[in-house]
Amino acid sequence: MKRPTIADIARRAGVTKSAVSFALNGRHGVSEQTRRRILEIADELGWQRSSAASALSHGRAGAVGLVLDRPAQTLGAEPYFMQFISGLESELSAAGVPLLLHMTADLDDQMEAHRRWWAERRVDGVILVDLRVDDPRPARIAEMGMPAVVSGGPDWLGGLPGVWHDEAAAMREVMDYLHALGHRRVARVAGPPYLQHTDIRSRIFREKGGQIVLHTDYTGEEGARATRKLLTGEERPTAIVYDNDIMAVAGLAVAGELGVDVPGELSLVAWDDSPFTRLARPALTAVSVDTFDRGVRAARCLLDVVAGRKPDTGDVPVPELIPRGSTEPV
Repeated sequence: MKRPTIADIARRAGVTKSAVSFALNGRHGVSEQTRRRILEIADELGWQRSSAASALSHGRAGAVGLVLDRPAQTLGAEPYFMQFISGLESELSAAGVPLLLHMTADLDDQMEAHRRWWAERRVDGVILVDLRVDDPRPARIAEMGMPAVVSGGPDWLGGLPGVWHDEAAAMREVMDYLHALGHRRVARVAGPPYLQHTDIRSRIFREKGGQIVLHTDYTGEEGARATRKLLTGEERPTAIVYDNDIMAVAGLAVAGELGVDVPGELSLVAWDDSPFTRLARPALTAVSVDTFDRGVRAARCLLDVVAGRKPDTGDVPVPELIPRGSTEPV
């Protein structure tokens, strides 16, 4: 079936192709009555704007990009990123803007992907995630002149707009809660130390009396290995805080394997309140982060930047601690 064109719409409406173009692009030059008739006919014929033609006429690609520096096979197992991408897609699809997703092996490959996308006019902007301590990407993106929004902050944004959660406030709430339950030997199974949010959480954790921090790659295997090390050491902690829910569930399994009762002998707290934390037995006390909303806000912010509007940046709602069956007084 032949795809309808502007000429087909003009013929049906009895107007010029220029008038159709004005109406479809919301420009002045036709009356409101004519504009409505043209739009109705375009809808009847099933006309859709060509993304390639739009890119040529407006100098835009009509898409935005997201590069993740992690193995592709692990993405489906991470509730955080699945929720974040769902939030992005919710906002972008409503605006008719597709998301170009790419996985890379390291930071250099990620920056090369950004450079290539921008040079080839494949995206109108990108969203940066997993902000690092002294991250070189924001400055490099700013030098290229490519619109971008950082999911992270507030430090090391390099002049780019960002949206973030208050990691410090969330960690303070967790530690105050555990102290109120009488826990003094508190350990933490954390993500990579070079990530900004890991650095912020670690700083507050130590300020609030946390003793041991073991760094991992966020996988269940690493979470289990770290938990086993903590529970078989000379001075076993009475509480462990995990940087994600996958590791917390793995830690709960290790505690059962070693005969350590949760919460009778050990309290566990997870970060990211996914269904995993609620389906575990006992259900895991968790820091509830609205990751879907963060994705929505990041997408909305990037669309504003691309359109030349002032973006709504800054911190999003503070994560909430949800006490459940995995924590109790010492």
